Amino acid sequence: MQINLTGRHVDVTEALKDYVDTKFAKLERHFDHINNVYVILSVEKLVQKAEATLHLKGGEVFATSDHQDMYAALDSLIDKLDRQVIKHKEKLKNH
Repeated sequence: MQINLTGRHVDVTEALKDYVDTKFAKLERHFDHINNVYVILSVEKLVQKAEATLHLKGGEVFATSDHQDMYAALDSLIDKLDRQVIKHKEKLKNH
């Protein structure tokens, strides 16, 4: 799984990069066929925003999350993506 991390109006520190890597490793436990991940972290006034696009075998998954804290936004984003990946896996298995 290749993770591309981009920061808009925010510096992507090593701690933030390591946090993203460990959180996205959780998704790989549920579904092995994740090819690329594009993560965009941005700041708009007081709102921290995290967006991610996952290129999976058989489709694409997108989610976005807003919060006051960037780490909380990433946690919420991972939860959303986790649900979508599990749903996608179930669709493939039922098909």
